[in-house]
Amino acid sequence: MTRIRSAHRRGIRLASATVLASVVALVAAGCSAAAAPAPSPTELSGISTAKVEALFQQGAADLHMPGAFLLLETPDGEFSSSYGATQIGGETPPAAGTHIRVGSNTKTWTGTVILQLAEEGKLKLDDPVSRFRSDVPNGENITIRMLLDMRSGLYNYTEDPGLAAAMDANPQRVWAPAELIKVGLSQPPYFAPDQGYHYSNTNTAILGTIIEQLENKSLHDVFQERLFNPLGMSDTLFPVATDADLPRPLSHGYSFGTNVGTLNAPALDASQLQDFYAGLLAPDDHTFDNPSWAYAAGAGISTAHDLAIWAKALANGTLLDPAYQAQRTQFQKVSPTAPSNAATYGLALANFGGYYGHTGELPGYNSFVASNPKTGVTLVVWANLAPTGDGKDPATTIARSIIESVG
Repeated sequence: MTRIRSAHRRGIRLASATVLASVVALVAAGCSAAAAPAPSPTELSGISTAKVEALFQQGAADLHMPGAFLLLETPDGEFSSSYGATQIGGETPPAAGTHIRVGSNTKTWTGTVILQLAEEGKLKLDDPVSRFRSDVPNGENITIRMLLDMRSGLYNYTEDPGLAAAMDANPQRVWAPAELIKVGLSQPPYFAPDQGYHYSNTNTAILGTIIEQLENKSLHDVFQERLFNPLGMSDTLFPVATDADLPRPLSHGYSFGTNVGTLNAPALDASQLQDFYAGLLAPDDHTFDNPSWAYAAGAGISTAHDLAIWAKALANGTLLDPAYQAQRTQFQKVSPTAPSNAATYGLALANFGGYYGHTGELPGYNSFVASNPKTGVTLVVWANLAPTGDGKDPATTIARSIIESVG
C-alpha cells in the first residue's frame, strides 16, 4: 500500500526554518582514543539550543514518530538532535548522513536549473510552454514562469484517482514522465492561465522534460553537473527510474493506508487512531517503493547535511545571478484569503516568514528545508512516518513550532 498525499499532492503548508548541525569529536593529541564529544553550545546566534532540543524531542514524541532528525546551523555554530531510530524495532539513530526521500524539495532543483537555462538564453521565463511542448492545452498562453509559480491552472496529476489505484496495485511500477503528464493534461484545468494558484506536480513534470530536451541529458546527470557537484553535495542524487533505492545508511519510511483510501482523507478514522496511539496499529513500510511517479516534482534523495547546504544556496542565490534570484524571490500569496503568516510562493521556492526553502513528502518521509538569508540561520527537519496518524506533516509541524517559539 502507498500514499501520495503530501506537499506533493496537497501543496505547501506553513512552516519555518532555522538551522543545521553536527557534533564534533575531539581527538587528544598523542592518544589513540578519541576524547568525549564536545558539549553542545547552549546558545547559537541568540537561539537557545536547549529550547530547540526540547521542542524537537517533544514534537517527535507527540506525533509518535519512529524516527526524526533536526539539523540547525547559525553563523555562530551548529546543533543537531536525533529522535528514535531509522527503522521500527531497530537501534540505529537518525544522523546527518542518513539518506531519505526528499519529496517536493526536488522541485527547487528543477526550478533552479530552469532559471539557469534562462540566464544562459536557452529559454525565457515568459516563453509559452507551446514553444517546447505542443500537447499542453492552451499552451500558447501558459508561460514557463506560470509553471514555476503554480499559476498555470493545469490539473495536478497526483490528485487523479486512477493514478492512485495504479500505484496501489503496483508500488514498484516504473512511471515514464509522459505517462504522468498525460494524466495531468487529460483533465480540465482549475482556472485560466495566471488567474489563480494551485499546487500542481504536472507543472514541474513538464519543466523536467523541458530541461532534458534542452540539455539532451537525463535529469540525473543535469542535477549532478549543475547543482550537486558544484556545491559538494556528495550524498544527494536524483535516481534513475529503474534504480531508485536509497543508498546506505538510510532511514526506512512508514505510512498508513492506500493511495485511493487516503486521497482526500489522510487521517486515520477514530477507531484506527485510537489503536495507533495505543501502539496497536503498525504502519506499512514504503522504503523501497519506486518514486518515479514523482519525477522532477519529488523523486530526489538526500541527507540532512546536504539539504542544509542546499537550503543556504537557495536562500543566498548561490547558483543564480542576482537578477534571477530577485525574480525567484518575488513571493506571492497562494490565496487572497490566506492569513498573514501563511507561506508564500515564488519560482519553485517558498517563503516561510523570511526563511526560503520548501517542504517535501512521499509515502513515509516528510522534510522541511529552509534558510533565512538575512540571519544566516538554516533549519532542516525530517521524519520517517508521514503523514501522522491524524493527518499532519510531522517535520513541517515540528519546524513550525521551533520557529514560532525561538524566532
